[in-house]
Amino acid sequence: MLGSTGSIGTQTLEVARWREWRVTALVAGRDVDRLAAQADAFRPEVVACDPSVADVLAPRLPGGTRLDGAPGAAERAARLPADTVIAAIPGMAGLAPVRAALGEGRHVALATKEAMVVAGPLMRAEAARHGGRITPVDSEHAGVDQALRGQNREAVAAIVLTASGGPFREGPADLRQVTPAQALKHPTWRMGPKVTIDSATLFNKGLEVLEAHHLFEVPLDRIEVVVHPQSWVHALVRFRDGNLLAQVGPHDMRLPIQWAVEGDARPAVPLDPFPLRGRWEFEPPDVDRFPALGLAYEAGRRGGTAPAILNAADEVAVPAFLDGRLPFDAIPQVLAATLDGVAPEALGWEALREADADARRVAGDVVGRRATGA
Repeated sequence: MLGSTGSIGTQTLEVARWREWRVTALVAGRDVDRLAAQADAFRPEVVACDPSVADVLAPRLPGGTRLDGAPGAAERAARLPADTVIAAIPGMAGLAPVRAALGEGRHVALATKEAMVVAGPLMRAEAARHGGRITPVDSEHAGVDQALRGQNREAVAAIVLTASGGPFREGPADLRQVTPAQALKHPTWRMGPKVTIDSATLFNKGLEVLEAHHLFEVPLDRIEVVVHPQSWVHALVRFRDGNLLAQVGPHDMRLPIQWAVEGDARPAVPLDPFPLRGRWEFEPPDVDRFPALGLAYEAGRRGGTAPAILNAADEVAVPAFLDGRLPFDAIPQVLAATLDGVAPEALGWEALREADADARRVAGDVVGRRATGA
């Protein structure tokens, strides 16, 4: 479990209790209390953590569990023998462990969307070369995956991803005064702060468009986004004969997590049946108020390292907003300026590292100028 103390990680471990999965390794950052409690509950062979907390965590681990608190611990854990590696380390930090797992021929249940957003062709090549396999965990992509099962892929006209619209779908019209506390109140999903802010700007949906493009090998112009405030329909597949298949379910990430691991076995879950009632609405996204979605499409069209440039800019802009150094409406401005300020290169592992570093520097400069009014 890569990223065990985050939102996906903790919900994955709930599913592990349902299904009595044996947990080989837990990988997390600095949340010592939660990681120690998880280790005590699941008794993994290895626990990996940030080097800065290794000395504090070590005496709290159960007997028989080995601590790896040295640099590269996540990649080493990802290479351990396991049926499935669940990847939920957010951002660029999650790429190396995903690559390591695929390099060992593992099945990766992927919640680290950046792995496909910025390095999709590279990850697919790594999986093909070593016999690895990728199954999506995100509710939207898990929905697409289920709708596509057993279908004629040549008959697919489009993939439709749904978005809740975030906390500001109905206002305010002027987003300049939006506070972090307001932006963190997502109407339907319980997520970490970074993805919650990305959902508020609709950038998260842009990332999901790019992820779907590489996961399902569908052209960008055949990936649609529709706002569905109720979030019961997670995704749809539109076929050339005019029919659509939709995947519907509750606001519960434990279901796509279990699907990503167990697939068509579909074991029973200890949850009440999903109630079919109420009004379901669909509307187009407001790309004028939320330009980050269009920027993701533009990065995908530019190709190469452009998605990595955009992603890095967002990883700079969102913390600046949360820290009060950047207004909410300036997040897409930082993204646009960085996308135009760093020339994309042909995709490659070294090119990705360079593009990420260059984009963070440019985005940091943009944030700094914005904060000082320059």
